[in-house]
Amino acid sequence: MLQIGDEFRHKYSYTQDDVDTYARVSGDTNPLHIDAAAGKASMFGRNIIHGFLGASVFTKIFGALWYADGHVYMSQNIKWLKPMFVDTTYDAVVKVKEIFAEKNRILYECAVYNAETGEQTIAGEALLLNKKQYVWS
Repeated sequence: MLQIGDEFRHKYSYTQDDVDTYARVSGDTNPLHIDAAAGKASMFGRNIIHGFLGASVFTKIFGALWYADGHVYMSQNIKWLKPMFVDTTYDAVVKVKEIFAEKNRILYECAVYNAETGEQTIAGEALLLNKKQYVWS
């Protein structure tokens, strides 16, 4: 069973097509995300991906990769520390921070790092409920 300190890592990246699709679906068509000229003229020197797209990796991890069967998201907080870019590999890390056995819940530390530089781009926490798999006796 899961214990404090257990962690899961997942490498991922996005293409400009992914960003364009997210812009269309979310309605966030800020030129910083989808217009190459606007991105180049910005303080970032190129397009940045949407913050929530970068952080959506946590829903993938908890929904499909890490003890996924039965997960219910209770809360998520996010801090964006650095911009994220297309065609860049990132390493998402979730780590068990606190266990609430009587409520079948776990509080996770959530982080994203640039896989090449090691710089942290996202920090946060997520609280998840799982009555199927978070069972301690």
